[in-house]
Order: sequence, then C-alpha cells, then structure tokens
Amino acid sequence: MKRTSILILIFVVVVSCKQKKEEKEQIATEKTKFTEIIKEDYELYKPNKEINGVLILFGGYPENADDIKREFQILDIARENSIAVLLSNFNQKLWLEESEKRQLAKKLQNIIIENQLPTENIFIGGFSSGGVVSLLISNFIVGMKQFYIDPKGVFIVDSPIDLVALYKSSEKNIKRNFSEPSIQESTWLLETLGSNFGNPKDNIGKYEKNAVFTYSTNNTSNIKKLKRTKIRLYTEPDTLWWKENRMADYEQMNAFYIKKLSESLNKKGYKSVEYIPTTDKGYRANGERHPHSWAIVDKTELINWILNK
Repeated sequence: MKRTSILILIFVVVVSCKQKKEEKEQIATEKTKFTEIIKEDYELYKPNKEINGVLILFGGYPENADDIKREFQILDIARENSIAVLLSNFNQKLWLEESEKRQLAKKLQNIIIENQLPTENIFIGGFSSGGVVSLLISNFIVGMKQFYIDPKGVFIVDSPIDLVALYKSSEKNIKRNFSEPSIQESTWLLETLGSNFGNPKDNIGKYEKNAVFTYSTNNTSNIKKLKRTKIRLYTEPDTLWWKENRMADYEQMNAFYIKKLSESLNKKGYKSVEYIPTTDKGYRANGERHPHSWAIVDKTELINWILNK
C-alpha cells in the first residue's frame, strides 16, 4: 500500500513539473511570437515584447507582401531578435513623384504611430525597384521636418538605380534580339521611360530629376540628404549568368551602376556606405538560379547591422 502511495506521489510530482515547464514554455512563446496585422496596403509583424527596431521592406516591381515573405524569409530571425517587420504592398515604381513621396511618407508614419512602434531604430530596404523606392522615400523623410521617422539605415538589393542606363540598355537588348524576357522588359521600359521623360539624348535633366543615380553625369542629388544615414548596396555581379541568359554586358547590369554609386558616394563624403557584392547566393524560392534575387542578402548579418552588433 505504501509503495503504491509513493508511486502515485511521484507521478503527481512529475506531471506537475511537466505542466509548469509547459506553462513556462508557453509564456516564453507568447512573449516572442508576432502579432500579425494584415491590411490592404501592408502586413505588419509586431513582437509581443519590447521592440528593438523596425524593418520596412518594399518588394520588386510585381511583388506584394506575400511575395516578399516567400522570397525573403526574414520573419523568424526578426522575431527572435524582437524586430518589427512591415511588408509594404506599394510597388511598380521606378521613380517617385513628389506627391507619391509625400503620401507614402505620411502613410508610413501613420502606421508607426497607430501601432505604437518605436521611431529611433527604423531601417528601410527593398529588392529591385523596391530598393529605388527605399532610397528615394528615405531621402524625402530625412529632408522633411514634419516627419519624425528618419531611418537609421537603408539598403537596396540589386536595384535599377540609373534610369538613363535602363533606357540605353533596353535599346541594346531590342537590337540584339536575344531572349524573349529581355525583349519584353526592354520594350516596356522604352515605352515607359520615353513617354515620361523622352529620350535621354534630348533631355537628360528629366532623368537626373527622378533617378537615384545618373552615372553619365555623376548625379546623386536625389539621395543627398542620406549623407549621414547608413547605406548598404547589395548586388551579385554574375557576368557569366547575364551573358549566357540575357547576352548582357557588365555595363548593362544593375551591379555595374551599384558599384559606381558606391564609389561616387564615398568620394562625396557619405559617412557609412557599404558595397556588398555576393557570389552564387542568388536563388529564387523555387530553387531557380538567378543573381537578381532577395536571397543574396545574408539575413543574420542584416539583423546584426540593424542591431548595431
């Protein structure tokens, strides 16, 4: 009888300890998981504890929040480090009109206020055209007194920063007539840029007014207010891939102009500009090899950059 009582007591103690452990694990999970806020214009993933930073992401030309999550799986590591992540559905922009900058800056500030996010450690970044948006909106925010969400850092991922270069490269691609994707994109670019700004041979000023960078004139006026902002420029200059798949020269690649921008900004005294070329990291979520991909960004290292580690 005594033996049975002892066994029962041991069983009760073991079960009790297990329950307490599970309760502690549940509490820990509750503290570290995200609150998901899904809106028409954005998705916000907010840590359920003190927030160490805010990361705002813009996708490439056709990408929305779901696409960003699929191609750039940053949420888990952001949650582990208590960083809020805002995924924007704002896309399809190679430049921003002044009215668009004002509207977007106001929207971002409202999101941050409404969700009680901290404003002292904001980082903005984007892939492809999303990187263009990131640089232009960051420059606009820093330069306007009515906004108090100045980013500490901004980064781009293989972005088409030079509109004149895009126009000239598109002309080459159409003449070369090598690949259907290249011809389709180049035809669209010539029509879009031409209808808005004309031919750069006739009026390069319109291109300089709107582009992040114009290499032929060394114009960086549209990001001049980011001189004290941390800037990262990611790219994968795989010349062989572009030659084999698009018959493109190095001077037609985003990588060429990103490197030139880095050199220009360093010469102009920008305080913290990092040019980060990668090798064989560019793969889409479906396993397709493509140097023009979110995957070239080392997520752990990016988080460390945000946390200033």
